[in-house]
Amino acid sequence: MKVFSIQFLSAFVLWAGVVIAGDLNQLPVISKKEWGGAPVASDADTASYHQTPGYITVHHGGVFFAPDKDPVAYLKHLQTFSTDEKGWMDIPYHFLIDPAGKIYAARPLRFAGDTNTEYDPHGHALICMIGNYEVQKVHPAQLTALIDLILALMHDYHIGPEKVATHRDYSRMTVCPGKDLYRYFQDGWIYDMLKSRSHWKKAHPDSVN
Repeated sequence: MKVFSIQFLSAFVLWAGVVIAGDLNQLPVISKKEWGGAPVASDADTASYHQTPGYITVHHGGVFFAPDKDPVAYLKHLQTFSTDEKGWMDIPYHFLIDPAGKIYAARPLRFAGDTNTEYDPHGHALICMIGNYEVQKVHPAQLTALIDLILALMHDYHIGPEKVATHRDYSRMTVCPGKDLYRYFQDGWIYDMLKSRSHWKKAHPDSVN
């Protein structure tokens, strides 16, 4: 039997009574319009970005996020930086989750994300946990929202858990999503939670346990 830390137990308690995996429309995702983000520009070159997600990849923001910081201000700054400084069509991620567990929609899923590293994000649904988890601790509410979101994406796009991973699993150029978040993937805890709250094993009989 696994020995869980207090943080693990706290996160588990938050999941008690939560329904089995649903779809994205059932999640309380804050739309881009609701948080005040700009849509993808009509003149953006999107032709090479069209995708259907077949993988789910977790990142962190890589920037320390203080408890009193405004996540909406963060999102707006990230969008401006992404378009004006990086020349990308939008925020590079499809969803972002703040420390309170609120999920924000960003780049439309029909467009592949962007990255500063060598992996190709085409076909990946990108989730960013706001914060720097090399130096911060992941909040249980964020983990709850992350599991909810991953399950919804798995359900809607018929993605097996063997295709759920992190940025550093595809790139040697990064420690993203940070050691405190990555440990939940390393020890299999994320996959145990996905398994306990979904029917993926039945739907994907060849999936890796």
